[in-house]
Amino acid sequence: MARIDELRLMTKIARLYYMQGLLQNEICERLNIHQSTVSRVLKRAKREGIVRIAVSPPPGTHTEVEDSLQARYALDEAVVVDSREDEEQIARDLGAAAAFYLESTLKASDVIGISSWSAALLAMVNAMHPSQPFKGTRVIQILGGVGNPNARVHAAQVTRHLAELIGGEAVLLPAPGVVGSRDARDVLMKDRFVRDAVDLFPSVTLALVGIGATEPSRALASSGNIFSPQEIRSLADRGAVGDICLRFFDAAGRAVVSSLNDRVISMDLDQLRAVRRVVGVAGGRRKTNAIRGALAGKLINVLITDLRTAERLL
Repeated sequence: MARIDELRLMTKIARLYYMQGLLQNEICERLNIHQSTVSRVLKRAKREGIVRIAVSPPPGTHTEVEDSLQARYALDEAVVVDSREDEEQIARDLGAAAAFYLESTLKASDVIGISSWSAALLAMVNAMHPSQPFKGTRVIQILGGVGNPNARVHAAQVTRHLAELIGGEAVLLPAPGVVGSRDARDVLMKDRFVRDAVDLFPSVTLALVGIGATEPSRALASSGNIFSPQEIRSLADRGAVGDICLRFFDAAGRAVVSSLNDRVISMDLDQLRAVRRVVGVAGGRRKTNAIRGALAGKLINVLITDLRTAERLL
């Protein structure tokens, strides 16, 4: 137990530092003591219970839920936002949160890979503010985006717009996400511009991906980059619960082996796992099992989702 004079000094230094806002060097000058003493006394004041730090989360923040997600699924980070159970609203709210996350964490050394045909990622790009400190950074489209010309939003626009916002260079993948046969895929993979994009997949350090349920989203369905209902049923029969970049996986996050995989032009799941930071932006009841599978398989290490989905995952 500290003596009363030690407790008195701890209390005095703690009040100067925490309540009056003095810097440690200012306390040294005022009390004529060494800075190492101030630092040591402040640490001891916490141990003695003289200083108790409380964090009061403001409404709309869910740090305890985020901490629980990180602990349960060994995530590097989780971001949980309030939203109502409506897919379009969830996409907008998650997109806004993803925009802030990207603006806060993007580094000049990052090589960005972005999945196409994700409503949440489109909302992310639309919510971002223009910034030019990342000149030369590449933004690579990691899922083929050529599809129905009448689709409301083209995947290439998401990639190009993100590159423009950060002052980077867009590398497009000028091919469909799904083609009619393996032979058609092999022909497209010989195209110089397709190869230029695919060859850059191993250099991606930050992947931004949506997580899809086996039932395609409205954005993906409108693009034409989907399998037939019969093919989707065959994937479900093999245990598929969801996909990233049209690469389907089961509840444990393992790739679902199927000949349909030979018709996809995108980053595959092994390549995705090799990326240093993979940010999954997804939420809603329909996608919960898919998100859980992606987490179980360590396909993502950052999750941005809504509160109700987070609670279901926990």
